[in-house]
Amino acid sequence: MSIFNKLFGEFVDVIDWTDSTSDTLVYRFERYGNEIKYGAMLTVRESQTAVLVNEGRIADFFEPGLYRLETRNMPIMTTLESWPHGFSSPFKAEVYFFNMRRFADLKWGTKNPVMLRDKEFGPIRLRAFGTYTFRIKEPLTLIKEIVGTSGHFQTGDIAEQLRNLIVARFADILGESGIPALDLASNYNELGEFITQKIKPEFESYGLDVMQLMVENISLPPEVEATLDKRTSMGIIGDLGRYTQFQAAEALAAAAKNPSGGAGEGIGMGMGFAMAQNLGQTLNASSRPPGSGSPPPIPEEATYFIAVSGQQSGPFSVPELMEKIKVGELTRATLVWSQDLIEWTAAEKVTALASAFAHVPPPVPK
Repeated sequence: MSIFNKLFGEFVDVIDWTDSTSDTLVYRFERYGNEIKYGAMLTVRESQTAVLVNEGRIADFFEPGLYRLETRNMPIMTTLESWPHGFSSPFKAEVYFFNMRRFADLKWGTKNPVMLRDKEFGPIRLRAFGTYTFRIKEPLTLIKEIVGTSGHFQTGDIAEQLRNLIVARFADILGESGIPALDLASNYNELGEFITQKIKPEFESYGLDVMQLMVENISLPPEVEATLDKRTSMGIIGDLGRYTQFQAAEALAAAAKNPSGGAGEGIGMGMGFAMAQNLGQTLNASSRPPGSGSPPPIPEEATYFIAVSGQQSGPFSVPELMEKIKVGELTRATLVWSQDLIEWTAAEKVTALASAFAHVPPPVPK
């Protein structure tokens, strides 16, 4: 600093601070050699607080107002220095201004997913983010615990520490809440208010007061969200058979716009007519109210062939085979076959006949 700045500093007797930033918490008033002229005017604006620090010790504290720095306005400073009556030479002290307004829209969020156990999905990973608002509550605590000798302390200097504090408490509270993942969105406000109250004591240990914490979003990992979207889509589709037929009809419409010609065209038309007829029948049946029209055809009764002495016999209905089992003409080992069976199968292994053998004793061992 030049000799002119030094001389100018000794003659300047107005100490104030107008904040040109939006994120400054604490500002130290710069003066050459920290010399302040006795009788200087100190201006503390609304939303500000000023503190005098003498030789590393916090001295006098000033609320908003206009002050002339003299012995009657600086009782602690006067005691520390033991100034004689009428003292008028410059004295050395540091002046710290504290910005007491609210600092809003500060961001918080999880760096890594939080592992939780969900009632519906089991173990899941969640990410979350939001904003919070705080202000300085106890300037003396803040300067002792956090600011120290920093001449320009901003929100960015403490934001990371506060973010870690919020995330740690958020993970603990979310895990204890037991709220299902699908119901979290309806509880954002309650979570924000609850977390705000939980972290207030820890903010106060820094001399700060958290005014509000908001949860903006809690999300699942992208791959889990994709799976959840598929599950939601299936719920919207509803009847999968009707949806498949609708898709087939859409495919026919697309094929009609791009005919291939020749034999392929004829085959496509034949398939198209069959699918369209099937679709029409399905839609007509679904549009009729219950109980209207003729009933569906009675399903045909299953019939079976049996192998007797190497010869095929039948077909027989299930009741007929039951009678043969009772009289011993059909045994457990007799081979039977129907359209539902891939190959000839022992009668005791056929579901429709197995119950009839429950009361028939097995063959006597030889």
